[in-house]
Amino acid sequence: MSYLKFDKSLMINLEQSLPKEMLRTNKSGAYHCTTLVGCNTRKQHGLLVIPIPEMDDKAHVLLSSLDETVIQHGAPFNLGLHQYGDGVFSPNGHKYIRQFECETVPTLTYRVGGVVLTKEKVFISHENRILIKYTLVEAHSPTTLQFRPFLAFRNANDLVMENSAINKEILPVKNGISTCLYDGYPNLYMQFSKEPEWVENGHWYKGIEYYKDKDRGIPYKEDLWVPGYFQLPIKKGESIIFSASTFEADPKKFAETYDQELTTRTSRTSFYNSLKNSAKQFYLKKATGMYIMAGYPWYNVRARDELMALPGCTLSIDHKEDYEIIMDTFLKALHAFLDEGIKDKTIGEIDLPDIPLWTVWTIQQYRRSYGTRACREKYGEDVKWIVDKIKEGKVPGLYPQPGGLVTADGSEKPVTWMSASINGRPIIPRTGYILEFNALWYNALLFLNALYDGEAGMQPYLEENLILADKAKESFVSVFLNDFGYLYDYVNGTYTDLEVRPNLAIAIGMEYSPLDRRQRKKVLDLITRELLTPKGLRSLSPKSYAYRPTYVGDPIQREYAVHQGPARPWLFGFYADAYFKVFGVSGLSFIERMLIGYEDEMTEGCIGSLSEMYDGNPPYTGRGAVSTAKNVGEILRTLRNVKELNKLQTLETQESR
Repeated sequence: MSYLKFDKSLMINLEQSLPKEMLRTNKSGAYHCTTLVGCNTRKQHGLLVIPIPEMDDKAHVLLSSLDETVIQHGAPFNLGLHQYGDGVFSPNGHKYIRQFECETVPTLTYRVGGVVLTKEKVFISHENRILIKYTLVEAHSPTTLQFRPFLAFRNANDLVMENSAINKEILPVKNGISTCLYDGYPNLYMQFSKEPEWVENGHWYKGIEYYKDKDRGIPYKEDLWVPGYFQLPIKKGESIIFSASTFEADPKKFAETYDQELTTRTSRTSFYNSLKNSAKQFYLKKATGMYIMAGYPWYNVRARDELMALPGCTLSIDHKEDYEIIMDTFLKALHAFLDEGIKDKTIGEIDLPDIPLWTVWTIQQYRRSYGTRACREKYGEDVKWIVDKIKEGKVPGLYPQPGGLVTADGSEKPVTWMSASINGRPIIPRTGYILEFNALWYNALLFLNALYDGEAGMQPYLEENLILADKAKESFVSVFLNDFGYLYDYVNGTYTDLEVRPNLAIAIGMEYSPLDRRQRKKVLDLITRELLTPKGLRSLSPKSYAYRPTYVGDPIQREYAVHQGPARPWLFGFYADAYFKVFGVSGLSFIERMLIGYEDEMTEGCIGSLSEMYDGNPPYTGRGAVSTAKNVGEILRTLRNVKELNKLQTLETQESR
């Protein structure tokens, strides 16, 4: 039985099936995303959504959807599904669905009378091309299939209305057609593995609605152009493959290409394999290098997100080479910025002051996987370069202080991961001495010393670092540790922020922490009581007057709520690190129990992945981007750490016998 499988009773119940989404990517920025029943509920949904570098390198929806119709004895049965005004769904093709399963590829099974038809979708790696395989499993009489393409040709964050500017020209190609609605866009090629009949019958389908956008208080209606339909017969046992791409392909090779792509897939037969599959979908390969996308369907590459996600999305799934390629790409961009002031065109937000600090943490995870010597040889000079840049005050926006700590100015513009703002002004003006910045800085100093410990000629430099680290440790405790036994979130002059936020977990989850074990445990206990949920750590304690547990409402309401309560799975990675540092292997059973909450999400939201955030209160509904790299990465990293500690516990048990 498939790990990710849904039967008829769920699929035909739109209240249950519409919130479940699926995502496939080509690892080069293009994707396919929709609901399990094929009804698009966001403007970012689409069958073929691609970046167009010639325009803006943003995602653009070319082919919104493809409606299939089964014809027997002259009677049509439309398998499509769209939402229109007043909650009307048409043509209600979901009622024919009998099963959805997603072990290797997403597969829908339809039953229409005596007809059983399966539909499988595969996105081809590093090509702007999706293949859909239709197989007629059962039929007692001649069967014909029709296919109506719904075209958008728009930015994924925009909508299109009926207009006279479209180019209605249809060009014949081998076993299909090509078309391009607007100047500047590439041609869309729609072809079949066998020759179809093309019937030109163009008209607009008006008033299609996306209820997810409506709930978010943003425009949610559009009109889509359908230029006509394809028609072809299909026999029992026969498979037909449809291809949508930005180039003309050879129909004779569709089946071979489809089968080859299947050999590269990780079967989603478990929690770990589902997350591994999801992790690889964030990979972005370009001519300039390799990157990690922050999330789908609306994020690009963001420096901090990439660094947080990288260890889990590569090292934790045994993709060492991918880690090295992505890190080399990133370090090249970081050198260009810090040495020459040149911002990378692909990696956003590389100019934020904590990016060098997170870079060191990300490299530190490489040492945990491959040892000190390998890490020093590969990245030692980069770590030393970063630490020296910070000490010399040459990281823009990060200011070393006489007491050994660092400060940053987030009063006018957000500089931390809590970046919510209105009209450019931060909602949470974290400024001055920022908790996780200084925990990362202290950790970086001692990590650098650990890398070069015992190396010839390095002793004077390491002693200087150690003196600075000791000074920073004393200052850290003096500045952040309060009378209540936990840490201020930030300190700006005489102002001390008492809010209980998850940055506490980052601070005590570092390999090298300024706090002793007793102090760590006291902070950990507070996090457990006030921030821990089955879906991650809340971004604010429920005891705060500002607590807003749900990320709902119009854009302004959501912006105010985003860091005032909703929980984030990626923070659980630091919580687990801190828990193991306090309790050692005896903490395994608790962390393993908490991981069950994330496994539950494999069949919710975007199946097989993790949403951007979850409500801070039960039932912890997923919100925001449907699939997020740092959430997937940090849970994978935690799973790897649990596995390693279980091995250690087994060895200790055997040795004690």
